[in-house]
Amino acid sequence: MKSVCVYCGSNTGRLPAYSEAARQLGSALVERGLGLVYGGASVGIMGVVADTVLALGGHVTGVIPESLVRKEIAHRGLSELRVTASMHERKTLMAGLSDGFVALPGGIGTLEEVFEAWTWAQLGLHHKPCGLLNVAGYFDGLVAFLDHAARERFVRAATRSMLIVGDDPGGLLDRFESYRAPAVEKWIRNGES
Repeated sequence: MKSVCVYCGSNTGRLPAYSEAARQLGSALVERGLGLVYGGASVGIMGVVADTVLALGGHVTGVIPESLVRKEIAHRGLSELRVTASMHERKTLMAGLSDGFVALPGGIGTLEEVFEAWTWAQLGLHHKPCGLLNVAGYFDGLVAFLDHAARERFVRAATRSMLIVGDDPGGLLDRFESYRAPAVEKWIRNGES
C-alpha cells in the first residue's frame, strides 16, 4: 500500500472524538509511510485529517470538483490539489490514486462514496480494502443494518466481510495491510448464502 483514500465529513460533527479520530488516522498514515487521498477541502474533519498529515510531513493529495473550488473551500496548502470537472470524475480519480478506502464519520456524501468503493470491490472492479472507522459508535446502526441485509440474503456473507470495521485507526490499517479480497459472485441463488 502506498496511499489510502479517506472519506469523511465536511463538518466536524457533534463530538470532539470525531476530529480526534481524524488526527489519529492522519498520524497512523504518516507512521506507516502512507499518503492521504481525500476530497480536497479545508473544512470539517476533512481539513483536520489533511492538516494532521501535512503537519507530520506526510503527502496529501486533494481531489475536488471545480464547483467546490469556486465556493472557496479548497485546501490551498496541500502537497497536491487536483481539480476535476465533476463529482463523478472526482470519485474515479480518487479511486485510481488509492490502495484502500476508509470512511470516518460523515454525512450522505461520505456514505455514498464508501458504498460505491465497496460496490466496485464486490463487482471485482478493484481488490482494495474498504473500511469504516467506527468512532464513538458512529457506524453501529449501519453495521447492524448491513449484518441484517446479509442475514436476509440481499448481501452475501463474503461481500459483507469485505467491509472492514474497526474503532482504532492503527488496527484498521493493519487489517488493510493483510487484506486479500475474497472471490465473490454477486448474485445469490436459492439455497445459497
